[in-house]
Amino acid sequence: MAFVGQAVKRKEDLRFLTGKGTYVDDIVLPGTVHVAFVRSPYAHARIQGVRVEKALQAPGVLRVLTGEDFAREGVRPMPVGWLLPTLRIPPRPVVAKEEVHHVGEVVAVVVAETRAQAEDAALLVEVDYEPLPAVADVERALAPGAPQLHSEAPGNVAFTWEIGDAQAVEEAFRKAHKVVRLKLRQQRLIPNAIEPRASLAQYHPGTGEYTLYTTSQNPHVHRLMHAAFILGIPEHKLRVVAPDVGGGFGSKIFPYPEETAVLLAARLLGRPVRWTARRSESFVSDAQGRDHATEAEMALDGEGRILALRVRTLANMGAYLSLFAPAIPTYLYGTLLSGQYRIPAIHAHVTGVLTNTVPVDAYRGAGRPEACYLLERLVDLAAQELGLDPAEIRRQNYIPKDAFPYPTPVALVYDSGDYAAALDKALELLGYETWRREQEELRKQGRYLGIGLASYIEACGLAPSKVVGQLGAQAGLWESALIRVAPTGKVEVYTGSHSHGQGHETAFAQVVADLFGVGLEDVEIVHGDTGRIPFGMGTYGSRSAPVGAAAIYRAAEKVLEKARHIAAHLLEVAPEDLEFREGRFEVKGVPGRGKTFQEVALQAYLAHNLPEGMEPGLEASAFFDPANFVFPFGTHAAVVEVDPDTGEVKLLRYVAVDDCGNQINPLLVRGQVEGGVAQGIGQALLEEAFYDEGGQLLTGTYMEYAMPRAHHLPRVEHGHTVTPTPVNPLGVKGVGEAGTIVATAAVANAVMDALRPFGIRHLDIPLTPEKVWRAIREKTPAAAD
Repeated sequence: MAFVGQAVKRKEDLRFLTGKGTYVDDIVLPGTVHVAFVRSPYAHARIQGVRVEKALQAPGVLRVLTGEDFAREGVRPMPVGWLLPTLRIPPRPVVAKEEVHHVGEVVAVVVAETRAQAEDAALLVEVDYEPLPAVADVERALAPGAPQLHSEAPGNVAFTWEIGDAQAVEEAFRKAHKVVRLKLRQQRLIPNAIEPRASLAQYHPGTGEYTLYTTSQNPHVHRLMHAAFILGIPEHKLRVVAPDVGGGFGSKIFPYPEETAVLLAARLLGRPVRWTARRSESFVSDAQGRDHATEAEMALDGEGRILALRVRTLANMGAYLSLFAPAIPTYLYGTLLSGQYRIPAIHAHVTGVLTNTVPVDAYRGAGRPEACYLLERLVDLAAQELGLDPAEIRRQNYIPKDAFPYPTPVALVYDSGDYAAALDKALELLGYETWRREQEELRKQGRYLGIGLASYIEACGLAPSKVVGQLGAQAGLWESALIRVAPTGKVEVYTGSHSHGQGHETAFAQVVADLFGVGLEDVEIVHGDTGRIPFGMGTYGSRSAPVGAAAIYRAAEKVLEKARHIAAHLLEVAPEDLEFREGRFEVKGVPGRGKTFQEVALQAYLAHNLPEGMEPGLEASAFFDPANFVFPFGTHAAVVEVDPDTGEVKLLRYVAVDDCGNQINPLLVRGQVEGGVAQGIGQALLEEAFYDEGGQLLTGTYMEYAMPRAHHLPRVEHGHTVTPTPVNPLGVKGVGEAGTIVATAAVANAVMDALRPFGIRHLDIPLTPEKVWRAIREKTPAAAD
């Protein structure tokens, strides 16, 4: 192949690096007006009145909409797209009318000629609040007498869910030689894409058609939700366009109230309506991630073999259930608790808890980082308490490579893997034994190095649709593609996947260029516009390569099959007498007799000499619904040094060995891994969305919410193994979330390894200098002084 497997530079980077990208805020429509939102300053309050008279008299103000207006217009609550048997769904209004349940909830919408006028007028809207008791912590929310958020969810419980065999786990624990226990919290994170959310809505009164330009990871899902479930308009009357999008990390999967608001305002005013979030709004309105409180136990025999795992998690869902929120701490968390290990019995119980905080949904990794961190911390503690090396306890518990397909005790069937090979490569790249010796020597000098390992599983391309439907998904999880070949042989690929930084325009073009034997410049990838592309499910969960590219591959096969019949007709041979190589159909055994792909494409449109009964044109569409998930894996290793005087953690080395099956573009794989590692390090060391007891976000700006900077990040040293999947025709698995899933655990294990001489067994992330310093001081007060 000419392109697949090559580290081709991204085609799209030219426009991004030269400032030629087109984002929502770059789109100019004549007559556009602007929206500002009035947001609740209270985490929980009753709305006794909203007075808009002063705002309406402000310069440039055209309209002020309240919850009463949205109710009058028949706007429905925001939908939930994943159902569980015990699920209780409190209605989430687009604009609050009676109560607010988190700081930042929208209570009024001001439309004005300019953004400044709208924002100034928003300050004039008077809302009479009756403050109510609030709760932000999951354990306090479940306690007797806790403030109650919604009558639809008594006790603040949104759902309970369990998976696995509780009795088998109990029996295994009774026989165990060693039980390792851990109580931990995984803090809440706030997504921080470079481009904040933005929407621009237009309404055509003559046709009744809406157009919504918005920052979406899946335009068709946005169209379906806003049209059919929220506004109650025919789906075909809404076109959703997601142009260039500056990152999403999961936070742009879901429809948001602000998008509905600009759509309604555009219809009521008959003018285009724009909103672009201030960063301060993003902190209190974008769906947030993680936030688990967990108690876990691992049972082991005397040799360090894992016998069973028991997990009880309280998952903070925030004030309302976001679109896919119920799936994140359940099917994307509990099912991943086997990791890379052969664990005979697992049982997990999850309680989804409502609190007066911003709703929680998918954030890069979405449940899988939580499972990986929990499991890898337990494995490290097991090694410590049994006196085993962290590498060896992993190796002896890995699922062997000849055991695939491997059914886990938590419902999944892993497709393929060679976990020991990835570990061995990581240890070799790191120089593991050398670092262990170095660590021992430096400790004698009062320097505290730590070496951390973590092995991960990433479930990608959730499928098949029939199965996920049985699990509660209210959507199919296939992907679509349409390939249209022009008379000159140039190719347009219309994909239901959406690119917001992944490099699809390059990777998908590599696949098609190889299949058709054309140049990369001959292939154009079209995405992000429901008016142009076939219905698709978008991009999340690392699905674009294993599902989106596979759909493109299937469509290309159909195009080639038709082209083969045309070529055979022109050459007066049977189709099976042709072979297709490097863009040319050749008659087998007759060198030089053939037709190029371009010659065949031209004939398909001239239609002067086609096989009898064949329709003109050369295009095909395909829908790919995989038979199973795919399961990328790998092992990452980190070396850190902890300064006992300040608690500061310095990353000295970071090795990433990943196996995502066949790699379409190794350069894109490295980019995805490194971006994910940066986010994982941020979770391990810096980031935390912190709410006070009354539900006020105390980390609502970059002054308080610590993001990793360049100096926090080490150079990532890459290695890879290749274990293709049998699930799709390309043998690819996906890699978009791998770094995020594993880096947090690798770095946290390294820090805790460094702190072992102080007798510190576990600290919750983020491992900030203050937290580390206080822990050291508590254990060795004299030394710390």
